[in-house]
Amino acid sequence: MAYHQSIRVRYGECDMQRVVFNANYFVYCDDVVDSWTRIALAEELRAAGTSTDLHAIGFDFMLKKTELTWTSPVRFGDTIDATAEVARWGNTSFDVAIVGSVAGETKFGALITYVSIDPISQRPAPIPELVKNALSR
Repeated sequence: MAYHQSIRVRYGECDMQRVVFNANYFVYCDDVVDSWTRIALAEELRAAGTSTDLHAIGFDFMLKKTELTWTSPVRFGDTIDATAEVARWGNTSFDVAIVGSVAGETKFGALITYVSIDPISQRPAPIPELVKNALSR
């Protein structure tokens, strides 16, 4: 199931051309994934009667690869409607697809591959079913 978040573009996020500086699209994507995983996983962990600390269930994740396709500019004062969903589940990795639009017009799309890791060793680890359930509903 998709997660939705609105982001208002601030003046300091724009460049001399008065559009969002290219690196900030990645910042927006990171913020969306961070918010989504915190909210979804906290709900799932509470429902399971577990601590809401991801490390307590032996899970964390790190970025492996990211790709962004820019369609048209986002400007100061725009509100980005971002939608994120898991596009692929692997054994130790998963892909998140993000679409950013303004007033119904797609402005950018991203595909991010994350690797599930053991928080202590920081080595790849299987994705817990609880995580898959939380991000799939």
